[in-house]
Amino acid sequence: MSDSELDNPFWSALQTRHRALALGTGDVARYPREFAPFLGAANANAALASLLAPDETALLLGVAPRLSDAWRLQPLETLAQMVCTSPIPLVDGPEIIALDAAHRTDVLALVALVYPHYFRPRAMELGRYFGIYLPDATGKMRLAAMIGERLGTATHVEMSAICTHPDFLGRGYARRLTAFLTNDTLTQGRTPFLHVSYDNAHAKALYERLGYRLRRDIPFWSLQRAAAGR
Repeated sequence: MSDSELDNPFWSALQTRHRALALGTGDVARYPREFAPFLGAANANAALASLLAPDETALLLGVAPRLSDAWRLQPLETLAQMVCTSPIPLVDGPEIIALDAAHRTDVLALVALVYPHYFRPRAMELGRYFGIYLPDATGKMRLAAMIGERLGTATHVEMSAICTHPDFLGRGYARRLTAFLTNDTLTQGRTPFLHVSYDNAHAKALYERLGYRLRRDIPFWSLQRAAAGR
């Protein structure tokens, strides 16, 4: 992504990094349902194809097309889009391991608990994922914290699904994972970026302390077919 392509991150990723997954034609594309509920439009004049089932909701970020009365576009919130251009000191801590299909059940259980909104069963196939496993109070090994990659192109990669199990909060694991993947991304010559809600002030403050800076505020919408008769 060039810097300007970050203004339309769903569309940009579907035209580059995730082009093989893109569904749609012309100026509108979406991810398959099992990967992500995201739809991208090339510009505000894009003609929205019939890409959604009657009861389905898609999410748009940065750019929304002009729509007929057959569609309902609902503003959700304005997110902070942040980027990091310098390495982050990596503090000592538990081992970080790559997560793969063998860890999928644990990943889905963690996100269902603390990050349920936009994660889908095949989201792990959108990029690399990393995690920290630790024993819980019963001695069972549990996925304590994780981070993954989602949107992006050859030049930018989104840090995503940064979350910690409630039993392991306050130990710096989100910081350690974010520093690890941020630094690895920078080493590859790519710029890491992320999106965070202003309502999640704790997370936003953490990213700022790590060296992420606000690039822009970016609007976020949900899209559905309008009810019959409208």
